[in-house]
Amino acid sequence: MIPTRAVVSKLLLVGLCTMALPIAAASAAERSDSRRITVSASATVAAEPDVALISTGVVTEAATAREALDANTVAMKRLIEGLKTAGIEARDIQTTTFNIHPHYEDTSRSAPSPRQPKAPSIVGYQVHNEVRITARDIGRLGEVLDKAVTLGANQIGSIAFQVSKADTLKDEARREAIANARRRAELFASAAGVGLGRVVRIEEIEQEGPRPLGYARAMKAEAVPIERGTEMLEATVRVTWELE
Repeated sequence: MIPTRAVVSKLLLVGLCTMALPIAAASAAERSDSRRITVSASATVAAEPDVALISTGVVTEAATAREALDANTVAMKRLIEGLKTAGIEARDIQTTTFNIHPHYEDTSRSAPSPRQPKAPSIVGYQVHNEVRITARDIGRLGEVLDKAVTLGANQIGSIAFQVSKADTLKDEARREAIANARRRAELFASAAGVGLGRVVRIEEIEQEGPRPLGYARAMKAEAVPIERGTEMLEATVRVTWELE
């Protein structure tokens, strides 16, 4: 029969051995993590925009909200129907802004005194209706803008260019980014006197969007000169290797 003190000592020894296992496993994992290298690299590819987003619309003013709205409705119907006739599909015309604002009389000069300001009164109304046009034929963009103004558009908000197949075109930049990352990792590993092992992780770092290049190409549009420029599509990756 084992003495009580011996039993306690044996159990204590087993417990210490059991506790040592996760500590040893953690140490091995730390050594594995310390034998890795992570490199980030980027690459770009130039692409010519093939889609334009145009914000345009009609602003009307009248003594009453009803009159301003009626005038705006007539003008917008003429604009939208004319754009469809010019080849813009219905799916590419979307209303983005519609509002009615009152105009108030300027009472700053007619007030009896600074201490007794005159209450402002409504002297008219303004209706603003704006649509976004997706122009898929960039070659006719100048013609579309000229047509919109001819049809009654009295406000052009903005023009933005896009590359419709940007994600597919970025594949070339992604491959080059991976190659750049490997080249740098091999350089670092060689300088440190170690070898580059297997890849354990690849991540793509999303960018905010394509950046315009510092030059543009003029389009051949007789009515309105437009420059679409060039977009630089960038891909950035983060790659982790094991070190041998």
